[in-house]
Amino acid sequence: MRTLSEDGRISNLDLASKVGLSPSACLRRVQDLERSGTITGYRAVIDPAARGAGFLAYLTIGLATHTKAAQAGFEAAIADAPEVRECHNVTGGIEYLLRVEVRDLAAYKYFHTEVLGVIPGLASITSYIVMDSPKDERA
Repeated sequence: MRTLSEDGRISNLDLASKVGLSPSACLRRVQDLERSGTITGYRAVIDPAARGAGFLAYLTIGLATHTKAAQAGFEAAIADAPEVRECHNVTGGIEYLLRVEVRDLAAYKYFHTEVLGVIPGLASITSYIVMDSPKDERA
């Protein structure tokens, strides 16, 4: 699985050679992994700057109430926000960790004020602006 996760475009013939299987056995195993849901999909990783989103921030979100309804309301509110590239419900002193990608600081201010700022029930928003990413293995 490591070889495939590092290069989802590897040919079946090359993958089979790297893992020491025949091409037909390798193809069957990959198809089994897809059917079982172990492999959930394939995608291209696009450089955010090429999409015009060169400003990256991680945000922690605290909710005023810790109820299922409050969480559902927040998740529904950000579901259609294209700026939010990842949303994780986490444990600890906050409820959510967001990865937000926008064009620049002005676009981030707009998102912070006009998208997050109008969601009811937020108790806290803390922003962490990414200056560099010396290691990023998300695929």
